[in-house]
Amino acid sequence: MARRRSGFAGRPRGRGGKRDGAQVAVEERQVPSGPIEIPAVLTVGELAEKIGANAVETIKLLMRRGLMMTVNDPVDFANAAAVADSIGVKVLRPQESEESIAGTAVGVVDSTMDENAERRPPVIAVLGHVDHGKTTLLDTIRGAAVVDTEAGGITQSIGAYQVDHNGQKLTFIDTPGHEAFTTMRARGAQVTDIVVLVVAADDGIMPQTSEAIDHAQAAGVPMVIAINKMDVAGADPERVKRELAERNILVESWGGDVVSVEVSALKGDGVDDLLENLVLVAEVLELKANANTPGVGVCLEAHVDPSRGPLATILVRSGAVKLGDQIVVGKARGRIRGMVDGFANSVKTAGPSDAVEVMGLGAVPEPGERMDVVANEKVARQIVEEREKKDGGGDGRSLATLADVMRRLNAGDAEELAVIIKTGTQGSIDAVRRSAERISDAEVQINLIHVATGPVNESDVMLAAASDALIMAFETGTQAGAERQAGIHGVSIRQYDVIYNLVDDLKAAARGMLAPIESEIVLGHAVVQAIFPAGRRYRVAGVRVLDGQITRQTSIRVRRDGEPVYTGKIASLRHFKDDVRELNAGFEGGIGVEGFIDFREGDILEAFEAHFESRA
Repeated sequence: MARRRSGFAGRPRGRGGKRDGAQVAVEERQVPSGPIEIPAVLTVGELAEKIGANAVETIKLLMRRGLMMTVNDPVDFANAAAVADSIGVKVLRPQESEESIAGTAVGVVDSTMDENAERRPPVIAVLGHVDHGKTTLLDTIRGAAVVDTEAGGITQSIGAYQVDHNGQKLTFIDTPGHEAFTTMRARGAQVTDIVVLVVAADDGIMPQTSEAIDHAQAAGVPMVIAINKMDVAGADPERVKRELAERNILVESWGGDVVSVEVSALKGDGVDDLLENLVLVAEVLELKANANTPGVGVCLEAHVDPSRGPLATILVRSGAVKLGDQIVVGKARGRIRGMVDGFANSVKTAGPSDAVEVMGLGAVPEPGERMDVVANEKVARQIVEEREKKDGGGDGRSLATLADVMRRLNAGDAEELAVIIKTGTQGSIDAVRRSAERISDAEVQINLIHVATGPVNESDVMLAAASDALIMAFETGTQAGAERQAGIHGVSIRQYDVIYNLVDDLKAAARGMLAPIESEIVLGHAVVQAIFPAGRRYRVAGVRVLDGQITRQTSIRVRRDGEPVYTGKIASLRHFKDDVRELNAGFEGGIGVEGFIDFREGDILEAFEAHFESRA
């Protein structure tokens, strides 16, 4: 405390000696003439500069709010705004709130209320069935851009390609398909503004085409149809339009509002028309962002380079990212030591809809995680620690368990039940569709976001996780990878051999009455070796972990002589005097259980998790 008090030795004083700090400030401060913008987190020194005060005065005002801070400590928006208001400075809310800075999701950038927002390039994903020409179309677009534009007008090696078409930039995301597209959306990252759906004119709608349509519609992203391979014998664009109409997608030539363009990606025919239509769709969307705010973006991909360390491809959604910025990407943080475009040219600044590969992170982030530019390293560290604490060691992904869906339905938080149906035969699809239509009523709508034949695969699970949907499989199996992903994301997969059971469960689920089958997974055991008082009505069991692992989030069953005597949640978990998130086999620690104090030496504490399984 002495060191902090000494910092006030030279503080300004009024002509009359003792004066109120706020009154002194009025005489000596250059008060901003209008409202000021402050970010979600900034340092005390930065706050002082923005409100026109000196650092000492600002520290004193923070002390009046019970905050003991130094000039380099971070201040959140609420306290910064309160300090500014106390001396008559009005504050505008930041574009990204304090809550969003601490989160992990990147939604659609909405800058319609920002008077400083300017037009930004659209971000476009190219989806479709295998061998329908997605890669050829992208190669043709890239090749045309190389011929028609200066070097640097297109990025070629970082998974995103920016094309300049008649003065309008278009950013294409080069993804393996709708799987990556939906994986990001499952993590809360809405990175795509427009989807180009490539359909071969000689092949029509195929299974992956249908999946791509379902994924785009579930994301609410406008589509532009590229009817490709018009140069191939047997090309029938009208057949494609008819099959699209059967999927309730009416193209403009059929009286609808979906743009379709006939192209030959191999020869380049119609590609300019496609780009022109993408420009028009982007103009209708009126995509805007403010390039003069701290950057916010999303990680498209990341890997470790043996010589340069962790590298992450970042798509900037709003604001600007500059060389030397401190950034946080999910739970990874660092200072940008280098940024390159697709030609491996160094760049110093990236704006909205630009994609760059950044170097300087301390760890490899996951695709789909949010990127934020923050004030300094201390703020970055604080945000990462907060995220880790909030996650409790989890992966931060949203769960789509049947219990969660039912809970929302019962609480009135959902107006529709999203369902994915996989069947063993094509003939079963129509029966399921008709049944779902009969079940839907004014209270709950059954939304079949994807219906197809074949086993449940990883793409189905990712779509379910992104859309909070249930998966019902009729006379078909589940791929091993899909089962693993379902466990990670908490997606419920139900298997059926009799269609009447599927229909009955669909009815029950629509009414919020379908009870999931609950099972338990035992994670570890610990033996009570001693009991320690921790207050008048609280006791902690000193334990040694016999096997497995005990984590802070697990439930505990107290067993005595083999019989269960109590089941509850862990209230505290310690290793010596430190609070910890987990205790592994062989370690000793202390465990407190909510609502239970009657421990005895020799009791076995059984850690378990409850899971909701499919009903066969």
